[in-house]
Amino acid sequence: MTIRVADSADVAEDASIGNECQVWHLAQIREGANLGEKCIIGRGAYVDAGVHLGKCCKVQNYALLYEPAWLGDGVFVGPAAVLTNDHFPRAVSPDGALKSAADWTPVGVTVRDGAAIGARAVCVAPVTIGRWAMVAAGSVVTHDVPDYALVAGVPARQIGWVGEDGVPLTSDGDGCWHSASSGECFVEFDGKLTKKGQE
Repeated sequence: MTIRVADSADVAEDASIGNECQVWHLAQIREGANLGEKCIIGRGAYVDAGVHLGKCCKVQNYALLYEPAWLGDGVFVGPAAVLTNDHFPRAVSPDGALKSAADWTPVGVTVRDGAAIGARAVCVAPVTIGRWAMVAAGSVVTHDVPDYALVAGVPARQIGWVGEDGVPLTSDGDGCWHSASSGECFVEFDGKLTKKGQE
């Protein structure tokens, strides 16, 4: 088993790190975190306690993944992106007392297989980012994102569809969307996109 962990990285003893993972300088991986094989954790990234990453995920420099985030296989998280976990954030209670971990219940962001979250995007829990979806850099996601959707803006809104290679799909105007690179055809129905033949 080959795991590469930089000397300056902080990895909890009970974190599970899969084979062929790379953890770069100043990254922190907390207690009970679970990384599948071949994941790359960039410089200064933070993977909170209990966070799950599937295999072949790439978490870029200074990205922050707060518990209980769950990432499928092949997920990309861009530089300085944030997956939040507090639906009603406050440092203190109404009486002014400092809040502790017992004073709130964390809620997570779910990112399905193959999805990509651009640099400095913020996903506000609880949301789900669908399979092969793409969140544009700098976006703030406050609602679930369908499979293959391309979303952008503050708040993020859908502006198109993308294929599994990340390239925008083109419409034939009849509810079918095509990938110029793979030739695959997708069918749109009721706000959802599926590969032709799988609908």
